Amino acid sequence: MSLARLSIKGISYSQTQNGAYALLLSDMDSDRQLPIVIGAFEAQSIAIALEKEIKPPRPLTHDLFKTFADRFQILVKQVIIHKLVDGIFYSSLICERDGVEETVDARTSDAIALALRFDAPIFTYKNILDKAGIFLSDKNQDTDIYSSDNIQNAGDVEQKEKTSSFKSEFSQMTTKKLNELLEKAVNDEDYERAAKIRDEISKRS
Repeated sequence: MSLARLSIKGISYSQTQNGAYALLLSDMDSDRQLPIVIGAFEAQSIAIALEKEIKPPRPLTHDLFKTFADRFQILVKQVIIHKLVDGIFYSSLICERDGVEETVDARTSDAIALALRFDAPIFTYKNILDKAGIFLSDKNQDTDIYSSDNIQNAGDVEQKEKTSSFKSEFSQMTTKKLNELLEKAVNDEDYERAAKIRDEISKRS
């Protein structure tokens, strides 16, 4: 079966599923998007890997795995989302050590968090995209790609009003204040808030 390479479009909080987040993957060869519901810890871990300037005071589980793998010369070459059953995605890590390749079963959220740390590509089979992929118009992508109208399979996600209010809170603060809040958020291990503060600081650079 033919594979399609995916990129990470973003993460948003789900209001209908307590503690859950919507991870949106994008097919690099088409306009199709693949929404996946993930847990809060995995969402934070993925957000930190995407926001490379944020360094947690202690290593997260996926960072520890990366350090362990590096120490024993294990390379994660790629991630394949290979199965979809009853709304649950199944993934595999394709690993290599001393020229020997092994396939390791993994939750999709963990696999993607590790793929980011190893700079490994993420793939899925095109039949999975055909089954679970959605199309987002350019207009929707420019406004709110996580609106419930766009991601039916991922559940309702953060409302525009809430997002706008959150952004305006930071937009009114000085850069010095934002840096202080960023340091506090990282020390408190509130990485979702830290990523949003970092976005506001980056816009001013």
